[in-house]
Amino acid sequence: MIDPYVGYATSDTIVLRGRVLTALRRGAPRPEQGRLTNFRQMVRLFLTNEVSDVVLAARGVEAHSDEEGYFVLRVPRKPGEEGWIEIPVREIGHVQSPGAEPVPWEGDQSEERRLSAYLPGDNAKRGIISDIDDTMLETGAWRASRMLWTSLTGNVHTRRIFDDAVRLMDLLSREGRDPVFYVSSSPWNLHDFLYRLFERHGLVLGPFFLRDLGVAEDKFITANHGEHKARSIDTILSANPSLPFVLVGDTGQHDAEIYAAAARRHPGRVKRVILRAPGRGADAADMVHIRTLRSKGIPVHVGPDFSEALEALGAEA
Repeated sequence: MIDPYVGYATSDTIVLRGRVLTALRRGAPRPEQGRLTNFRQMVRLFLTNEVSDVVLAARGVEAHSDEEGYFVLRVPRKPGEEGWIEIPVREIGHVQSPGAEPVPWEGDQSEERRLSAYLPGDNAKRGIISDIDDTMLETGAWRASRMLWTSLTGNVHTRRIFDDAVRLMDLLSREGRDPVFYVSSSPWNLHDFLYRLFERHGLVLGPFFLRDLGVAEDKFITANHGEHKARSIDTILSANPSLPFVLVGDTGQHDAEIYAAAARRHPGRVKRVILRAPGRGADAADMVHIRTLRSKGIPVHVGPDFSEALEALGAEA
């Protein structure tokens, strides 16, 4: 079965992403269910059986799932395509040995699955890249024990999206006309959970750039928090070379440092930074990077909520 992830696009290519698994273990959470049931349902999301060497095809392009089931299909973008689209993807079969022809699936396993992607249009004025934990979603990521407890004992009905985050993303994206990208160290196993949570709360949707926590050749986690965010930001800016960007995050996981480094790597591309300051707030190290950003003429709004940014953006509008 294909576990689909929201895709993104360059000027001439649509990047479709997903994972091939033997089953999708997802419960149907209820608002009144207890923490133990929530915990069981969340843990099931991580008990995956991945299928490697599955051949997938779309628009004449083929790709193989890797050793952890992940695949990326880079298909041609047709003239005039923009906004939310769905593209049929077919599982052709399974390669049983290197260089061999794929063995076709039997029965309904060969049916098409439609994968979605968001394609910015020519009228886009800017892009928005946002963190998730403690930026959009109340988590407590600055304390590992609190983050783990909150993440594993809640569900889509009980987890809290900040009300001001919904208003901010509506305003920044011009109610969805400008592309929004979410970058987080949360694992890909939570993609469907996060998508449904954002959808339920009316938060602007867009492609997610999450992290693989599987086994790599040299280390368990394939990239640390900062490296993952930096690579994802570089990928997004490279895919949208004509757009300036607003970066949204929090001070709990060193986003000020990550965003200041991004501004150095991409001169002139970062036009605004907005930071929520949860828990203990911005520390001395955060303030150093905030001053660095401001010295480059980049407005930085930082506070316990997004009220300052909302006021500034409202005045500019």
